[in-house]
Amino acid sequence: MNDVAELKQYVEVHARAQRIPDEERRLVLDRVHHDGDGEGSWTAEWSRAGQEAERAGRLQDAVRHYTTARFPYVDGPARREAADRAAAAFERWRAAEAPVIEPLTVDTGAGTLRAWTTGLSARDPKPLLLFSGGIVSTKEQWAPVLLQLPRLGMAGIVLELPGIGDNALRYDADSHRLFPALLDAVGERARTADTHAIAFSFSGHLALRAAREDQRLRGVVTAGAPLRHFFTDADWQGRLPRITVDTLAHLAGVEPAALGPHIRDWALGEADLAALDIPLAYLVSGRDEVIPPQEAALLRSSVRRLSLLTNDDVHGSPRHAAETPLWAVLSILRMRGVRDPRRALFAVLWRLARLRARRSA
Repeated sequence: MNDVAELKQYVEVHARAQRIPDEERRLVLDRVHHDGDGEGSWTAEWSRAGQEAERAGRLQDAVRHYTTARFPYVDGPARREAADRAAAAFERWRAAEAPVIEPLTVDTGAGTLRAWTTGLSARDPKPLLLFSGGIVSTKEQWAPVLLQLPRLGMAGIVLELPGIGDNALRYDADSHRLFPALLDAVGERARTADTHAIAFSFSGHLALRAAREDQRLRGVVTAGAPLRHFFTDADWQGRLPRITVDTLAHLAGVEPAALGPHIRDWALGEADLAALDIPLAYLVSGRDEVIPPQEAALLRSSVRRLSLLTNDDVHGSPRHAAETPLWAVLSILRMRGVRDPRRALFAVLWRLARLRARRSA
């Protein structure tokens, strides 16, 4: 059972990323008083909001609310039902309004994962964009971004971290190998030698580990990704929010008390980062309570092709939720050397969104 105060605090960034209006979020949270079963519980109240949206035919809103009901991870029947409802509502929306989003199932040898794709074609293979969220994100909440990729001239895959949704892999020291496995699976339907990744939070760590071994990854955009100190600093780990520790421990299949020693060897060192011969765009939240501030210093001293952006915000930069996707796409266009009206447009949109965020601070 999760602490309700932490649930309400840390859902903010995820609700804003899913474009759940602040007022709607507050209305639901006002009804939440515990994380047990029945009326007034986290899962029941967010699921109720999902059912209302589904009855009104607002299927994307239903997905967002059911996804929030299963936040931060599936720990029992109620959150399992919410996750299933989110997947079913997404499938209904996809079939009716976005059939260009198609499923992909890959057997990695270590387990099976299912992802959402668009633009894969053996007749017309395109550069590839991989998109993944963090330790509480499902592929259904991010999959609508695939509809934007045709204007970028790219094919895309939206995936989940191991242990989330339809990714049956265990979250462990080898989890980064799911990226090469995906590229192998679509190698005849995309220009995988020209692959870039938008990999937020903990998936950014996996993308960087994969890039060390697979030259098909030509650039990574991430925000709040753990690198070294998160995995090795026991004092910092002792101050982490309980919700972060519990979620990581759940995905890794260990007890929370054993998490620190279990993940210590997952760290990236200076030599690992210095060996990266690809551009890296990294968003730092200056008051991040999950990712240690030393990670930014490590990047500055080690990464050769670094673009660093800092927000005066907490983990995930919730006050900057509107601008982060624009910055991510703009970073991809820069990495790919695109110089046309698309890049100019995203640059203007990003600057305007950033200005609005500063004015509302």
